[in-house]
Amino acid sequence: MKFKDYLTPVNNKLLEINSNLDKFKLANNICILNPLDNYNLKDFDLAILGIPEERNSQFIGCKLTPDLVRTQLYNLYRPNNKTNIIDLGNIIPGNTVNDTYAAFRDILIELLNCNVIPIIIGGSNDLTFANYLAYEKLEQAINIVSIDSKINLSVSNTENLLYSYLNEIIMRKNNRLFNFSNIGYQSYFVSQEEIDLANNLFFDYYRLGSIQNNLKKVEPILRDADIISFCISAIKQSDAPGNSNSSPNGFYGEEACQIAKYAGISDKVSSFGLYDLNPKFDKHNQTTHLAAQIIWHFIEGFYQRKKDYPFTEIDNYQKFIVHLVKIDHDLVFYKSNKTDRWWLEIPYIKSLGKKNLIVACSYEDYQMACNHEIPDRWWKIYQKIS
Repeated sequence: MKFKDYLTPVNNKLLEINSNLDKFKLANNICILNPLDNYNLKDFDLAILGIPEERNSQFIGCKLTPDLVRTQLYNLYRPNNKTNIIDLGNIIPGNTVNDTYAAFRDILIELLNCNVIPIIIGGSNDLTFANYLAYEKLEQAINIVSIDSKINLSVSNTENLLYSYLNEIIMRKNNRLFNFSNIGYQSYFVSQEEIDLANNLFFDYYRLGSIQNNLKKVEPILRDADIISFCISAIKQSDAPGNSNSSPNGFYGEEACQIAKYAGISDKVSSFGLYDLNPKFDKHNQTTHLAAQIIWHFIEGFYQRKKDYPFTEIDNYQKFIVHLVKIDHDLVFYKSNKTDRWWLEIPYIKSLGKKNLIVACSYEDYQMACNHEIPDRWWKIYQKIS
């Protein structure tokens, strides 16, 4: 792929601002793409990609985000001694939004084929749809996790993908979406019709208060994800005012950073997108500062990956079998000796001839089974695959 046909390199003025920083800061530990140079993408672990696209946004301003976030990100210290990161610059917006989607998809396919994880700085969160298109093209089952104050599963006939990108994915002929999970929705922003539709599709959704009571609940959810879509509107207005839909309630900044770190630690997550930051609503660059720190925590988490399941044979794990009398069925759990993380086996119908599915879960799910309760995670996925 000729990146110069798709991308604008990082602004030289931005590089000059950061050129005098000390050698331990990210500015001096990230390779900046020069279209005239030849790079082997396989030499890198992570790629930063800006998308200055705002035509589906509620208000103009999102397109200014990528370079403003870079200014803050480059000024942070590297999270470990070795970072193999390339900054690809910004996608050149197409004549139409669909043209931008196509360019985004093609670049992601190239990165995914090289096992390079993109860190996407948007743009509006309809770009999650374009992110999905790359995986669809690669013909693989996809789990999307959205951190958002809304579920984005519209029950109206809206044509704006900002509010209904999930509908667009579901309605596609070759839909590859296996599961969708929302983390942090706020009930007053979500209609009962949306909740009912999410239930009918066996999607997972977790209310803000439930997550804040126990932030560790998000770790197994993120551990099963392929795509992470993080909308700034999920963060409370006092911590992230740079969003046209910011709310007095939401995650605190430090909670957002911890969620990003959990996403980075997940061995399965292969793209991370941060969307809907609008600098025109920001105060003293507060939100761009926080966005940079969210990305920093994702990078830190990535370099703490343990190559746990599915990279290791499940036979190497401790196996626990719990018989549930209510349904006369054995629930099979696995615990990693390396990380103490838990997994749960979901049986396919035997006539389908497929291997049982292994999904991430928590120790609390195992405790529920020991108390003769069916874990919600097991029940929802069992219904989905049966």
